[in-house]
Amino acid sequence: MPAMPRKIILDCDPGHDDAVAILLAAATPEIELLAITTVAGNQTLEKTTLNARRICTLAGITDVPIAAGAAGPLVRDLRVAPDIHGESGMDGPTFGEPTVPVSDRHAVDLIVELVRAHPGEVTLVPVGPLTNVAAALQRDPGLAALIPEIVFMGGSTGRGNTTPLAEFNVHDDPEAAQLVLDAGIPVTMVGLNLTHQARATEAVVERIAALGTPVGDAVRDLMTFFAAMYEQVFGLTDPPVHDPCAVARVARPELVRCEDVFLAVETEGRWTSGATVVDLHGVLGHAPNAKVATELDVDGFWELVVDALATYR
Repeated sequence: MPAMPRKIILDCDPGHDDAVAILLAAATPEIELLAITTVAGNQTLEKTTLNARRICTLAGITDVPIAAGAAGPLVRDLRVAPDIHGESGMDGPTFGEPTVPVSDRHAVDLIVELVRAHPGEVTLVPVGPLTNVAAALQRDPGLAALIPEIVFMGGSTGRGNTTPLAEFNVHDDPEAAQLVLDAGIPVTMVGLNLTHQARATEAVVERIAALGTPVGDAVRDLMTFFAAMYEQVFGLTDPPVHDPCAVARVARPELVRCEDVFLAVETEGRWTSGATVVDLHGVLGHAPNAKVATELDVDGFWELVVDALATYR
């Protein structure tokens, strides 16, 4: 008998790779997507929410509520990424006017409501700054006991992509990330060291384009723009598609190997603010408080993604 799908809330800041994460989460049978919540990050909250609506309209995802959340970090100023994602936050394809509405509920309220409606069943999958999740835990301190796991895309065991040591999502709101770690919820970090194994090579993009569908064409255009920006900024010809890796870890845990570690976020360092401190070798003497993704089954990952994209007609 197949396992029941895992209920998730996808908290995101679309974003090219967020778009693929939405499409994967809504289509893979291992996941029941309860809601899409948006946060400012790759672009402003207005733009990331519009982009979530655009993707859902294109794909016909009409039964999943979209709720807008935090317009900026808990205590810091917002930093967006037009150099990677363009002025719209999702440059590349041409989208029509979205018809999927945005909920009148705030994302934090919706997270609290859904977790309390399904105690012990809702995995949170934040793939942008962790502001909404942190705010939900602040608003309802008892929520932590009801969340079985948080699988977030962010951080790194090594180099960053915003500063030498800090990855964008954690760097945008390090206080929120540390608050989440301090909540005592089982946490899995899917960081740059893992997501840089999920590269949208020419062969991958050709497989997606060969689907010959509006969704396939849009993802092809998203990856083409993303690739041009990554080559310009980082000198990488095949861009890493970060956010679907967190969804893949929930859908098929065997695709993403993890290690138990002590994990902390630097919130005060002059040169290291937003860096994730990942004690892979136990030198600090602290008990593990998180899992950190280290190795991706690349072929299995892209098979999962392309199969999901193929369900959209």
